[in-house]
Amino acid sequence: MVNLGTPDAPDKSAVRRYLKEFLWDRRVVEVPRPIWWFVLNGIILNTRPARSAKAYQKVWTEHGSPLLSISVRQRDALATALNNHFGREVPVVLGMRYGRPSIASALGELRDAGVRRILVLPMYPQYSATTTASIFDAVTAELRQWRWVPELRFINHYHDDPAYISALASSVNRHRAQHGDADRLLMSFHGIPEDYFHKGDPYYCECQKTGRLLAESLQLNADQWQLSFQSRLGRQQWLQPYTDHTLEAMPAQGVKSVQVMCPGFSADCLETLEEIAMENRDVFRDAGGERYEYIPCLNDDAEHIALLSKLVDRHTQGWWDDEAQDTAQSRERAVALGASQ
Repeated sequence: MVNLGTPDAPDKSAVRRYLKEFLWDRRVVEVPRPIWWFVLNGIILNTRPARSAKAYQKVWTEHGSPLLSISVRQRDALATALNNHFGREVPVVLGMRYGRPSIASALGELRDAGVRRILVLPMYPQYSATTTASIFDAVTAELRQWRWVPELRFINHYHDDPAYISALASSVNRHRAQHGDADRLLMSFHGIPEDYFHKGDPYYCECQKTGRLLAESLQLNADQWQLSFQSRLGRQQWLQPYTDHTLEAMPAQGVKSVQVMCPGFSADCLETLEEIAMENRDVFRDAGGERYEYIPCLNDDAEHIALLSKLVDRHTQGWWDDEAQDTAQSRERAVALGASQ
């Protein structure tokens, strides 16, 4: 299991280390390296870490980073689900694309356990070169150093999987059963620069399909839901409409209550807990909105874990039968050579 990652602590130095690794990724920022090195090291890393550290401090818990603690729960729950499904222990390890635990350390755990077949599960329902492909880069870069490379499979996306849509719909229905409906449901996805889309990144289209399928599952009319993009960085144009601008305009359009969810995030993190649940709540209320509610990510919800288990089952087809056959044949050869049964 791989997710984005998190700083080790909500302080300036830890956040600076994390941002340096994250923002130097060529998949994330495609600016030529000499120019970007100057911008990153001369400007961004001297200004942004302090602001980001304050944001992390708002969401940090006694267990540490929300993203990391939730991811650990997801890993443990998925391992239990897979053990029950397959009737045997299935090693499940957690790696973060940036920060710790690293992808290299996670792969090392599997190698030490003697694993010869590895399924990589990026915790991103919608594919983007900035996220899913970056994980592929990191995994293969590590495996290039191994003498005995394992068999590898990789889950690219699951943005339109019926079980994923069903889990999202259930989370909305549970929230509304407790808090009531709102004038509008806003689905906020993480943004990417618009020119990445024009270069062929399918992320925008996959977000749109997720939104449409979820709205259909919830039986929402066109004026009852909306899709937007958050977390832009820099001055270039990113995917639109922007979440903060959308929320700011809603009250003048007669939308007095809104429920916001983030279907592209598999676990709550800084971008959902601080940016959406806090910062954008203030944007909506300052513009005249009356009721603002954030619907949490799927996190370690049982239906979410069941979805992940189904994905693993689907993408490991053939491995278990082959392994059982190989084990039986090895046993037969050992017995033929004189080993006791």
